[in-house]
Amino acid sequence: MSKTNASAADPAADLGQTPKPPPRLFVRTAWVLHRTAYRISGGRFGLSQPVAGSKFGMLRLTTIGRRSGQTRIAIIGYYEDGPNLITLAMNGWSEKEPAWWLNLQAQPDTTVELPDGSRAVRARAAAGAERDQLWAKFSDYPGWGDDLDGLARQRSAEPAVVVLEPRPLDQPERTYSCDFFVNSRGASCGPR
Repeated sequence: MSKTNASAADPAADLGQTPKPPPRLFVRTAWVLHRTAYRISGGRFGLSQPVAGSKFGMLRLTTIGRRSGQTRIAIIGYYEDGPNLITLAMNGWSEKEPAWWLNLQAQPDTTVELPDGSRAVRARAAAGAERDQLWAKFSDYPGWGDDLDGLARQRSAEPAVVVLEPRPLDQPERTYSCDFFVNSRGASCGPR
């Protein structure tokens, strides 16, 4: 969103107010409690479908640690855009990118668990007009923050809009090295 459009949609920008991200301790505690509730309930609690105008959905993402090679789990918010699942690579609005996004840049082929079952996906960052269009749709799904544009302006780099595209389950996962895939900070990784 341009600065002109941002101030029109963001009264706080005109008043010189800066939105405050939630305290880091609150964010980390919420993540731990959410994953614990999912695990204790055997998956009956914790995942949800997005509802436009009401709430974003929650999915369970499995990645492979880029350094450890260990399986990593994250529960993240998303909305659907046709067959694609769209999410933000934010880390509770801190400056660092989330580990799950760094892991996906190194190995974009993965699976997600949704309330209606598992799905094989390939991750990529949206760019250009596609990113702008997907970014604008986040406001249709409350819960990302009262002033999404204001929170994003506080970061030194814009948060990546991550597209999780479906891939066939029988399609082999590709192995990646750092040559092809470009992330929001300019680092690149890609297929070997």
